[in-house]
Amino acid sequence: MSSVQIKIENLRKELNQHNHNYYVLDHPTISDYAFDMKLTELQKLEDENPQYFDVNSPTQRVGGEITKNFENVAHKNRMYSLANSYSKDDLLDWEKRLLKIIGVAQLEFTCELKYDGASINLTYENSKLKTAVTRGDGFIGDNVTPNIKTIKSIPLQIQEEFLKNFEIRGEIILPFKGFNKMNEERIANGEEPYRNPRNTASGSLKLQDSREVAKRPLDCLLYHIVTDEATYKTHFEILENARNVGFKVPKEIKLCKTIDEVFEFVNYWDKKRQELPYETDGVVVKVNSLHYQNEIGFTSKSPRWAIAYKFKAEQVTTTLNSISYQVGRTGAITPVANLEPVELAGTIVKRASLHNADQIEKLDIRVNDIVFVEKGGEIIPKIVGVDLEKRPFDSVAVQYATACPDCSIKLERKEGDAKHYCPNEYGCKTQIVGRIQHFISRKAMNIDGIGAETVELLFDAGLITNYADLYDLEIEQIIPLERMAQKSAENIINGIEASKQVPFSKVLFALGIRFCGETVSKKLAKHFKTIDSLMLADFETLKNVDEIGEKIAESIIAFFAVELNVEIVNRLKNKQLQFQLHEEDTTISNKLEGLLFVVSGVFSKFSRNELKKAIEENGGKNSGSLSKKTNYLIAGDAMGPAKKIKAEKLNIQIISEDKFIEMIG
Repeated sequence: MSSVQIKIENLRKELNQHNHNYYVLDHPTISDYAFDMKLTELQKLEDENPQYFDVNSPTQRVGGEITKNFENVAHKNRMYSLANSYSKDDLLDWEKRLLKIIGVAQLEFTCELKYDGASINLTYENSKLKTAVTRGDGFIGDNVTPNIKTIKSIPLQIQEEFLKNFEIRGEIILPFKGFNKMNEERIANGEEPYRNPRNTASGSLKLQDSREVAKRPLDCLLYHIVTDEATYKTHFEILENARNVGFKVPKEIKLCKTIDEVFEFVNYWDKKRQELPYETDGVVVKVNSLHYQNEIGFTSKSPRWAIAYKFKAEQVTTTLNSISYQVGRTGAITPVANLEPVELAGTIVKRASLHNADQIEKLDIRVNDIVFVEKGGEIIPKIVGVDLEKRPFDSVAVQYATACPDCSIKLERKEGDAKHYCPNEYGCKTQIVGRIQHFISRKAMNIDGIGAETVELLFDAGLITNYADLYDLEIEQIIPLERMAQKSAENIINGIEASKQVPFSKVLFALGIRFCGETVSKKLAKHFKTIDSLMLADFETLKNVDEIGEKIAESIIAFFAVELNVEIVNRLKNKQLQFQLHEEDTTISNKLEGLLFVVSGVFSKFSRNELKKAIEENGGKNSGSLSKKTNYLIAGDAMGPAKKIKAEKLNIQIISEDKFIEMIG
């Protein structure tokens, strides 16, 4: 190594340490001027010696990269959302469920504050930051790596011994001090101030110029690590070590031996949170043992081993000016309260959902009432009550809408259903446009170049009346439309053409069959393998598919009983959309076909995820819990005794890792 290279490496290491001291430890050991001089010296040496360029050098934090379109990236490990609780009883019920699953008398927990920011997933390979991806929908997010690299508290490279390859997750936040300073500057420049830190932090991640991101005092608080390396045994231990090697893991995290200690933590921070330098809206409680986390597993939406306790939401009063009605793509009618604008939790609230007729009747909400509004989960505004003492003497009860606000057709309400529906499924503009907007959405066909407004524009121009019409569009038809040009039209056509490669499960979800969400669509695609098999399936066949109940089966049969739906599917098939499962991409053999497995414990030859993948690649299915349908329990070391007892009770065959390897050859 040359003397110049040694000097460059030493300067990088020194500057990284100073960044850590200042932004993570809040204990600078060098003046800003001295730091800038060293950074300038490093920049000069790197400019003169480009052969020593390093993408993770401290000089790269100033930004400069322009990102026109943020690349969609699939998360290697899904980013789940958290289940919420709003009372101590909820936490006690949660603990009781966990103790039953694990079969132990007591569990250890970690408690952390729930940070109110923008979720981020940082991937490190060989101890270097490789990518930074937003949460997105939990399956796919946006690659915002150039912008994230400008945040000084995020290590670009781990200098000390830690994990080699891992994902670390956290929240990008904007501390109050920095947020207030930004607003002071905007007001001085005659600009509108930002509304709240959370939205400003989230918006910062999608700025196209990383130099602008670098100017914002963003921070990153980290709280979870995903890795296949079995170096650490507990959540608390892995986070403590992450902090020691340079990650900004807040020190407010606490190890709790009992649920009573969890309550003490909740009570303390419910009062003290106002003193924090950043926004928080609750406490996250997690099972501390990583082994138990794996044993407990996930639901379709959230980890069973973690729960968010939400602090009581901020509440305000305002006047209910009127009630309007919205039509969804399924025809469901949602009443909306139009409110006198009021500030709530950092945003101006003008509208709130009233859910359905029963909710209006239950709260006896009336126009011109003074209502109490709060944010449900501190996200969606909702009306929680009425100030009856201030009710006008001439107020009258609300008469719920009887006709669709868009097509004027009489509304229907089926017995046992809380919602009213517009039955004009194929003639109501909002339903038609809503179905097409669902079809092109990111979780479905993910068609680039088309947004919700474009769909409405195309519909109003008479170019599309259903989603199959999209595949007949031509550039010449699009260019004359408002706000369209050659490039925009080309992008739309290219996006539509590219969507023909979207896999079967997503195409099935895109069709918009009621009750067939992403998870159900994946199960249906995997079971029936082709759209033709699904269309021919009778009620009993559908009902016997794993996790497909009567309601879903009835909905599927009803969908394909409509001649127009079948015609549209056939048109899409003729346009070469993917209507069959390409098992060669995911299946090695069918040796495990029809078999249901539960994986439990610690293994030596496979990680748990690798075992589950091997099961699916050989035609089998995974389940998170034992039932009469389970064929095999693959048992590793340290498997919970409760699982063994339950498996024996249900006569489920318990096999070892080696026996499983024999089964798949």
